Amino acid sequence: MRSYEFLDRLPPKRFTRRQRLVLFYALGLVLVVGGYTVVYYAGMRYIEGRPRTVFHSAQIVVETMTTTGYGADSPWSTPAMNVLMVTMQVTGVAIGFVTLRVLVIPLFERTPLHLDDRLSAKDGHVVVAEYERETGVLLDELEQHGTDYVLIESDDDEAKFLSDEGYQVINGDPEDRRDLDRATIERASLLITDTGDRTASVVLTALEANEDLTVVSFTPSTRRTAALAEVGVDRSIAPHALIGQQLAAKATTPVSVEAATGDSAVAIREVLVRHDSPLHGVRVADSPLADHPELTLVAGWFDGEFRLPPSPDERLTSNTVLVVAGPEDAIDDLERATAGVREPRESRHSRVVVAGLGEGGAAAVETLPADVPVTTVDDDPATDPDVVGDVTEPETLRDADIAGASALVVTVDDDATALLTAAMARSIADDVEILVRTTDAEKTSEAFRAGADYVLSTQRVCARLVASEVHGERTVAPVNQIRLVRTSASSFAGNSLGAMRRDTARGWSVVGLVRDGDVYTDGETTIESDDEVFVAGSDEAIQEFERTVGTE
Repeated sequence: MRSYEFLDRLPPKRFTRRQRLVLFYALGLVLVVGGYTVVYYAGMRYIEGRPRTVFHSAQIVVETMTTTGYGADSPWSTPAMNVLMVTMQVTGVAIGFVTLRVLVIPLFERTPLHLDDRLSAKDGHVVVAEYERETGVLLDELEQHGTDYVLIESDDDEAKFLSDEGYQVINGDPEDRRDLDRATIERASLLITDTGDRTASVVLTALEANEDLTVVSFTPSTRRTAALAEVGVDRSIAPHALIGQQLAAKATTPVSVEAATGDSAVAIREVLVRHDSPLHGVRVADSPLADHPELTLVAGWFDGEFRLPPSPDERLTSNTVLVVAGPEDAIDDLERATAGVREPRESRHSRVVVAGLGEGGAAAVETLPADVPVTTVDDDPATDPDVVGDVTEPETLRDADIAGASALVVTVDDDATALLTAAMARSIADDVEILVRTTDAEKTSEAFRAGADYVLSTQRVCARLVASEVHGERTVAPVNQIRLVRTSASSFAGNSLGAMRRDTARGWSVVGLVRDGDVYTDGETTIESDDEVFVAGSDEAIQEFERTVGTE
């Protein structure tokens, strides 16, 4: 058993190992002084024949152990009492050395001798074996979700810095079984690896210590997925490819109104929340849409995650796209009332330009529907793009006919290039929808100022992905076409529109009704059996609705 390891098994778990060591030390000191006080009190009364009070006995014990003096009781005439006094003196010297080693020296050095001392006790936690992106973003995400974790960082200075910032970090090599043991890998539930070519070695070493581990690995290329599965990786994630897929899915998620006729004013429209919107940072439950009498929040994109329906606790950020159903004039009023909210295109994209054909760009092209024309741009002829050239040059974008495209997906590797590409494209085509991938999370706001409509940061998406994996959630849900169908209201008779809107667990919502040729969307309206209702949801949810409820 390594030094102080037994402290990991002592409650309470909310204390770090160092805090528990200090508490254990203080408790032991009290017990030693108390024990000597009792023995001295009894010895003076029954052996020396000179009774003393308990408080006087405690004073003599403290004076002896601290070598500050021996009090008025010395000398002692019996051998037993002299042995006791010598024992107390030696004990006091030993405790002094322990105090110096455990408390005084670390206090003046302003750091514990081992970063392990700062770890709280772990059980069922996450072990992160290195992390090649912005580590603070990942650890903040884990702590925000209350996830217990240990990060193994091979760079001593970086580990020291992160530990000083309050993160649960140790310095070490994740390929070394001893360092994995320091992170209590045997009691972990999930291993996150981001170690490049060393992934196989790290995973095999960790599984040898804990064969029940679930392993998630970040990899630079999807081509390694099969090989990593062979060594025990449960899920391989190529961040650039993942974000390319998300941007492509966002660019081509159509919103259709299939059953509405001329007498209806119900529509589904996307509303993009910009960084300067009053809605920025507001929870869905606190937004104007939560209790709007006529509008229904059907779905939303939250930092690359498609939620249908959105959780009331989700916060609206500058990367949020809300899918709203209701009367068109009510949606227009909402947009006019909220400055900084821009309305993206309602229709399906007719042609998409993909700038950058690396791992992310190739994944975006593969994700785009077969019936959507694509123009690819890259400065490397080896990638076989439609247009060869620098995407930051206006001539290259004009050759790609950016003005005639409905969307531009920017997946270049350099953030500065991505921002300049967005700005150049916006100057040429004011109405094109620009979707950008950045590496640095702090570049998101700059990308918006450069003209982007939608931005995903590799750092932020990866951090969200890890947090979601811990909680068993699916981070990237399949994106389906959102549909609006018109059907008989007989199954909903007697319910109010507001009550039907709030019941979103089924994946579809009743957003309005038609009665005698007039459309009603007010939440207080009671549905009658002769009415017709508009039901909105994903294509899959609407198909389930049609099977279980039926349409007329």
